[in-house]
Amino acid sequence: MAPIQHLTHRTPQVTADELLAGFHPSHRFGEVSFDSYRPDPSQPSQSEAVQRLRDFAAGIGSASGGGLFGRIFGGRRPAAKAGIYLDGGFGVGKTHLLASLWHAAPGPKAFGTFVEYTNLVGALSFRKTVEVLSGYKLVCIDEFELDDPGDTVLMSRLMRELSDAGVKLAATSNTLPGSLGDGRFAAVDFQREIQVLADQFDVARIDGEDYRHRGLPQAPEPIGDGELEEYASSRYGDRTLAVDDFAELVRHLSSVHPSRYRQLLDGIDVLVLHNVHTITEQSLALRFVVLADRLYDKDVPIVASGAPFSELFTQEMLAGGYMKKYFRAVSRLTALAREGQKGEVLL
Repeated sequence: MAPIQHLTHRTPQVTADELLAGFHPSHRFGEVSFDSYRPDPSQPSQSEAVQRLRDFAAGIGSASGGGLFGRIFGGRRPAAKAGIYLDGGFGVGKTHLLASLWHAAPGPKAFGTFVEYTNLVGALSFRKTVEVLSGYKLVCIDEFELDDPGDTVLMSRLMRELSDAGVKLAATSNTLPGSLGDGRFAAVDFQREIQVLADQFDVARIDGEDYRHRGLPQAPEPIGDGELEEYASSRYGDRTLAVDDFAELVRHLSSVHPSRYRQLLDGIDVLVLHNVHTITEQSLALRFVVLADRLYDKDVPIVASGAPFSELFTQEMLAGGYMKKYFRAVSRLTALAREGQKGEVLL
């Protein structure tokens, strides 16, 4: 019988030092490289992005053009942008490329999602975060999205101060830097901050379709609820299962800060969910998006009953300001369900 845990019984505590120690690519991207990225031959922008990132990596740590020293002794040469920004739809391999850059660059360096950096500021204070990250050569920010005005001001200040300190920046997003915040809040009122962010980056566009769906069947049919645990136990032997009722897990996420979701999944090999259904409250849906990202980072297969993950969010959510977050979550959860129920392993 497989060992069984329940995520709803866990309330992890995470120190600031533990948060900092976790700023590296996840297990899924722990050994990726530019060579292991598979560009789509029909999408030349993918191969072009690889070369641009190789060139960017080669310039990290060089003495010319960066920081205060470069501004004092660099004459009138135009300043190079502090960062590179990978723009493209979900599933085109942006995170793979960002992690490849992190692996190729000299240290010290940091790699985290946008929400992990905002959580870091909350844990350390803004000034301490700047002090710590200013000593790094490279800061990588995955899934860069601005969901509220406070984050806009916070991240524009953080990126500006890190750029001034000579830190190289790299980010991924489904939205061009000048359009961050559109559809979520009155972005026009914060255009200055948004422009500060945009000015830090050269943009590399990556076109293509979601590789997780390329030539693959649709999401597997959910398993009957009465067969669910027996199916998971028989398929995964002595691996550790987290078995939870979906509604209870969604409620439990409200009591755990999103910065702790990575630790919430510590030691879990497979997630078994009873009675998946559509989430109708946006605050809960956004928390589940963060959990989906952490599940995908840790490559935790999913076995589930109830509704398919394509029905996880309402049509209003999928058409609203957070639509890209929701579609990314559906894409990733579908990939994990294929892995859990069909044995399809996707990078």
